[in-house]
Amino acid sequence: MSSPTRREFVGSATAAALAPLLPGIDAGSSSVDAALELPASLQAAMDHDLMEVTILGLHQLYDARKYTVTQVTRWYLARIARYDPVYRALIHVDARGALATAAAQDAAAKRGGAGFRRGALWGVPAVIKANTSVKGLVTSAGWSGYLIPGYELVAPADAPVVGRLRAAGVVILGQTNMPDFAASDGNTSSAFGRTGDAYNWRYSPGGSSGGTVTAVTANMALVGNGTDTANSIRMPAATSAVVGILPTRGLTSIAGINPLDWLRDNTGPIARTVGDAAIVLSVMAGEDPRDFRTKGSTALAQPGPYSRYLNAGALKGKQFGVPAFIMMGPGENNGGGTPLEPETRAVFLKAVEGMRAAGATVVFDDALLPASFATLASTVVMRPYIAEGTEAFLRDWGPPSYHSSADYATAVGAPLPTTIIPVPTAAPGTPAPPPRPPLASDPQADATLWEPQRRTLAAYDEALDHFHLDGLVYPAVQQPPFDEVEVALKGNRSGGPHSNTGWVNRIGVPAISVPGGFYENGLPFGMEISTRRWHDGDLIGYAFAYEQATHHRRPPVLVEHR
Repeated sequence: MSSPTRREFVGSATAAALAPLLPGIDAGSSSVDAALELPASLQAAMDHDLMEVTILGLHQLYDARKYTVTQVTRWYLARIARYDPVYRALIHVDARGALATAAAQDAAAKRGGAGFRRGALWGVPAVIKANTSVKGLVTSAGWSGYLIPGYELVAPADAPVVGRLRAAGVVILGQTNMPDFAASDGNTSSAFGRTGDAYNWRYSPGGSSGGTVTAVTANMALVGNGTDTANSIRMPAATSAVVGILPTRGLTSIAGINPLDWLRDNTGPIARTVGDAAIVLSVMAGEDPRDFRTKGSTALAQPGPYSRYLNAGALKGKQFGVPAFIMMGPGENNGGGTPLEPETRAVFLKAVEGMRAAGATVVFDDALLPASFATLASTVVMRPYIAEGTEAFLRDWGPPSYHSSADYATAVGAPLPTTIIPVPTAAPGTPAPPPRPPLASDPQADATLWEPQRRTLAAYDEALDHFHLDGLVYPAVQQPPFDEVEVALKGNRSGGPHSNTGWVNRIGVPAISVPGGFYENGLPFGMEISTRRWHDGDLIGYAFAYEQATHHRRPPVLVEHR
């Protein structure tokens, strides 16, 4: 297979991907929309049936033989062609691959007749974040350096989670935009530019899974995956009225995902409903010998499928606490994190009433995870081992021309950025310290990482025990989304909005962001719930009960022009 060119991945991704399928139509032509048009009567019916459709709802449409997978795929591709030039959620649209998959599924269903049995995600159009390997496509991680013509990082195989999604039947529409190496709370990349919030393109959806979030909330895909190093699934999900799950670390494999910090990185589903997210997580979860954290997860985790935990009464009689350090405002000591803005505090307090209305007790107490907990969490240090994750990724998932950072520098003539290959530093006039040995053989690993992690996790569990809590509830973002265009006009670059939820990754507990309401300007607010390790099923049940009690989700009204 020849490597994709830079033209296929940079610029108008939608048009560039569709152009090879549409002879005589140039990339960027407005005729792309017309070439994807469905008959007017079918278009109207699909607009009615597919807008905000769930996985189960789509499968009912397939059961009734109302639509083929090819028709559904074309409907989503047409929406991408129509709206993504404004919102720029997808860095690359694999229209050729998506339509080939759809055609194969339609043929298989026809051959199978009445006895045909489909997978849990059969015929479900999905998007994949650009740091997650999809065989034959470029795993850019948002960085232009992996798109240099002739040196593109073309994935030799699917990441394990992508392989699981494919086996369950997803139709991969393309790859979503993200900030370079996921190293930002915003969603602007050197490879593709800026993604806008679906509720207002001028505003930030947050990062680093903002591309997937915008695509899913805008009905340009039914579901997608995100990755999360410090808040990168939950925070953008919160800005866009979708559901984002950060599983217990080890429930899903991160092998084949271009890492930022492989010891904090995680991957999970993004969907418009808790029910859909539960179905996708059930598919993604599983042990993988290429990710040591997944070993034994089958025995440790609550049994799937996670749809068994979708109980509208799951919050009745349960008790949740609000971490004190997250509620600290400007000028207060919250352990060095972003202060909680007054507008966000107000909408969060309204969201909490939904928890109470669903039968839960919510506890506020200054002694419940105060600022000292955030300080304790900051002692869990992963940075000395960041390069190890990058080297392992390139070794196993790099293209033929480079399988290490040294190979890349030799091939391209420039090094990988220090974001993922940190350079040891020393005081002026002193020699740089030698590189740390690999984690598995580092005699300092326990003092640097494992013991601080054990202490922080113990403090978290002790707080749940002391206050008799089933979990925690708090704002997924400390501030409202903001107008990135206005920031840019003032000569600045956005890096947010920001959250105080990175401690979750440091101790590996599960968390979920669910729609919690809207600000006065119409932009969404998301509420986060966390619980004990390996209780992902319970967590999904709590979120589902809240969703069913409140029904905060409402779709955005998209525009075709800026």
